[in-house]
Amino acid sequence: MHLLCAEAYVVVAGTGAVETLSPAGAAVTPLEEGDVVWYTPGVVHRSINSGDLKVIAVMQNSGLPEAGDAVMTFPAAALTSPEAYSAAASLAPTPSHTVEQSARARRDLAMTGFDRLKSALEKGDRQPLLAFYRAAAALVAPRIEAWRRLVTEGPLAQAAASLDRLDELADGETAYLEDAMIARIPAPSGHSYGMCGTLRAYDPIREAGEVQLR
Repeated sequence: MHLLCAEAYVVVAGTGAVETLSPAGAAVTPLEEGDVVWYTPGVVHRSINSGDLKVIAVMQNSGLPEAGDAVMTFPAAALTSPEAYSAAASLAPTPSHTVEQSARARRDLAMTGFDRLKSALEKGDRQPLLAFYRAAAALVAPRIEAWRRLVTEGPLAQAAASLDRLDELADGETAYLEDAMIARIPAPSGHSYGMCGTLRAYDPIREAGEVQLR
């Protein structure tokens, strides 16, 4: 579940579904090629791949999703402190687990909490979900000021720049158009294990300064 960022899936191939939990209840939304599905902060979600599902995930607030904006539905004991959560979320290989095995174990642990929340919602009880919201908010509290900087220097700065361009256009000024450029991010060379499947993430490439400008 994301606390501050909306997320969209653009389905480019295959079939599947996204199972969601919110104060409105539990739901399943099918995913087929060409579909666009999005959800706002507070929607607990899990992706289901029923046939070679491939999606482009588009995240709000550039940089924030990678900064811990999402909290998984682990059992309550793993939500009591950042340290307990980090231990449950870690994908570090161990003598008995590869990274892939750790990812599967993390998924299974998150599903135990997901199923508990789903069962309560199906009975009309929102309290476990609301308690999860509170626990998630407490977990990320130490990161809020860093997040504020990301939003201020990223999305907010871009919005302010657009308003400035509007003022310039209103005055007939077009000098800013002389800075026009084309940017390209090369395809990621490998994949990583995300919360909803395997990822080929572009934002880390952008942050590393490997964007090609023309």
